[in-house]
Amino acid sequence: MNDKFQKLVEIMEKLRSEEGCPWDKVQTHDTLKRYLLEETYELIEAIEKKDFRGIKEELGDLLLQIVFHSKIAKDEGKFDINDVIDTISTKMINRHPHVFGAASFETPEEVLSQWDDRKKEEGKLIDSILEGIPIALPALPRAYKIQSRVAKVGFDWDNIEGIFDKLTEEVNELKEVVKSGQKDKIEEEVGDVLFSIVNIARFLKIDPETALRKTNRKFEERFKKLEKLASERGKSLKEMPLSEMDTLWEQIKKEE
Repeated sequence: MNDKFQKLVEIMEKLRSEEGCPWDKVQTHDTLKRYLLEETYELIEAIEKKDFRGIKEELGDLLLQIVFHSKIAKDEGKFDINDVIDTISTKMINRHPHVFGAASFETPEEVLSQWDDRKKEEGKLIDSILEGIPIALPALPRAYKIQSRVAKVGFDWDNIEGIFDKLTEEVNELKEVVKSGQKDKIEEEVGDVLFSIVNIARFLKIDPETALRKTNRKFEERFKKLEKLASERGKSLKEMPLSEMDTLWEQIKKEE
């Protein structure tokens, strides 16, 4: 094992030892879940900002989580970090027969098309093509994965126009059910609209989560500029009529 990696493993061993850290010693897989998610999202944010110093730091934080979980499993007699490394190494070799075996795949698409075959060889996707999609995934990426899986067996639209028609249909159904005031039905139709939008993104090979994150960030930046312009006029947004806010909003968009 690499000396530097071994040092990190030894640090975690020390933290979890009898003379170690009171906090680290009592952590479990469950208590660490939120930190694992936080570190993952912080890494994604650093990647989106192209902050390479941040990427380096967040990769370290994420690596620490992997070592931490592995140490907890070792303490419970389940497995250790070496087992984790061996498992992923074996999986990568098995899933890349075109690199480590005699298979021949020339394009990324060819590689992806045989990915599920490799999973089936590992005993996965036996009962359903939808097996193994984590329930804990955020709804947008989970919808994307579900749609991508079923598309692989031909359950897909022939063209994007069909999806646009479906979106229009779902929007019209939402408009109708809004009139009823039935909260559960409205929620269902909103979900159907979102599912159709994810389908459009998938068909266009756009990651909906990334697209929405970019839009969120763009809106936040514009709104902060709006607050600043209002302040420069000696007003708060609460005091400003919507028409004036709209005018400033359009000004901000033009200046971009």
